[in-house]
Amino acid sequence: MLKDHHCGELRREHTGQTVVLAGWVHRRRDHGALIFIDLRDRSGLVQITCNAQSAPAAHVVLNSVRNEYVIQVTGVVQERPVGLVNPNIATGEIEVVVSAAQVLNEARTPPFYINEDAAVDEALRLKYRYLDLRRPPMQANIILRHRVVKLIRDYLDQLGFVEIETPMLIKTTPEGARDYVVPSRVHPGEFYALPQSPQQLKQLLMVAGFERYFQIARCFRDEDLRADRQPEFTQLDLEMSFVDRQDIMAVIEPLYTRIIETYGNKPILVKPFPVLTYAEAMAKYGSDKPDLRFGMEFVDLSDLAGASGFELFHKAVAAGGQVKAIVAPGAAGFSRKQVDNLAELARRFGAQGIVTIAQQADGSVKSSIAKFLTPETMTALLARTQAATGDLVVIVADANRSVVARSLSELRLALGQQLNLINHNVHALCWVVEFPLLEWSAEEGRWTAMHHPFTAAMDEDWALLESDPGAVRAKAYDLVMDGWEVGGGSIRIHRREQQQAMFRALGIGPDEAEEKFGHLLEAFEYGAPPHGGIATGIDRTVAILAGTPSIREVIAFPKTASATDLMFRSPSPISPAQLRELHLAITP
Repeated sequence: MLKDHHCGELRREHTGQTVVLAGWVHRRRDHGALIFIDLRDRSGLVQITCNAQSAPAAHVVLNSVRNEYVIQVTGVVQERPVGLVNPNIATGEIEVVVSAAQVLNEARTPPFYINEDAAVDEALRLKYRYLDLRRPPMQANIILRHRVVKLIRDYLDQLGFVEIETPMLIKTTPEGARDYVVPSRVHPGEFYALPQSPQQLKQLLMVAGFERYFQIARCFRDEDLRADRQPEFTQLDLEMSFVDRQDIMAVIEPLYTRIIETYGNKPILVKPFPVLTYAEAMAKYGSDKPDLRFGMEFVDLSDLAGASGFELFHKAVAAGGQVKAIVAPGAAGFSRKQVDNLAELARRFGAQGIVTIAQQADGSVKSSIAKFLTPETMTALLARTQAATGDLVVIVADANRSVVARSLSELRLALGQQLNLINHNVHALCWVVEFPLLEWSAEEGRWTAMHHPFTAAMDEDWALLESDPGAVRAKAYDLVMDGWEVGGGSIRIHRREQQQAMFRALGIGPDEAEEKFGHLLEAFEYGAPPHGGIATGIDRTVAILAGTPSIREVIAFPKTASATDLMFRSPSPISPAQLRELHLAITP
């Protein structure tokens, strides 16, 4: 090798040793006859010094280098002089006195500073991602990801899981998002699809008798992107036979506890993780991925508000809707503009606006609806919310319960940030279980699977599938971490007749079911065991551990929010010859 030590591994115990180092010039300081360079490789930084009198040839070489040049040096490790120790780096007690040096490659001036943690436009970072990845914070994120994945593999291996790769070119099947499709040259006019997940494949592995499967799986979904989504992403995919929900949770909860306690720098707020039903989560937080690092639970005022005589409240409750509130501690003094901003946020999620009640410091109550309520009703509303002096009660009323849930949930998160209520010094995890099996799509005019069409119903709810589909609960479960859904899974259907009943509920006829899922239905006739599994997001998990708001910060080569690769300049056109080979034509 061109080096016998890594820059960041040198310590006082190496004093007196002659070492050969190679890396990038991180920072250079020229003091005439004496040159100081911070040399960087993946392991960290070390200071090297070169004296023109003792090493004239090396001094000439190092006098010509600039930031990001790739160099090799030979020198002796020595302790830094008293008073010149750098406590900010691991190698700060020593330096390397250079006797020989050579330039392995020159470097143009980078488009942004690599040796500074300054704000850089993300588009520029993605265009020059290979330079962005040189920055120590980015390297730390990618190394963290590697270590988390290694821990996962070691943990599951100890539990008897077998890692099995599944195909990237499969058949297009409906699983909730649009497929990325790949035209076949050999079969003109026919297409493969890239897997949205290995869902059916891992179920078939259970039919095959492997019992415990996992994979660090690449998945592809053509959907609108945001901070926690990418067109291609990575998940821990896991499936087990002869299990129920608790068995899956008993594998994943210790795994996440170990990941956080090994590579996180924050404790877990509550162990074991709390378990909320979907109904409880929606009632208390208006979200199936609640952030439990702070309170501010919803308070249902529907009965009191509906009987209050205030028209907005009365109409909402009479139409089958709700009136709910959250209490913002210490926010009674919010300005008119601050309250208007909250109202505008609620309107963005469908609400007509908000109603506020402020408990003033002098004991009085300030509210725009005070004149419409009797003193007794106002007292009852405040008693229900348990608002204290100085608190602000924020109320949303709507005939559509989902509007109340969504808008109040967003208000809760916004106020949690504004009032510094979120405890960022802990990780809060929980399970959300018993999701609805189906949800009504007004756009499609039919029931759709809330998770996917292979999810089993609760045993006692199968009878409701035809008579009351919306009341059927699923054997589904999500893992939530700091308000992010980091995992989701279910116990699967393993009997043909139940899978066919599910397809009927989804409006999938026998012919379509046979054409799209015939392989799975047939497999269920050959002794399919009861089975279930879960998929947890590697990207999201590592992003939370790294303390970054976007999964792009923990993916080596991500796409932009518009699903483009600025470095490769893709997607891009293909040649007419390739189109002819694939039997394709581009139409305007």
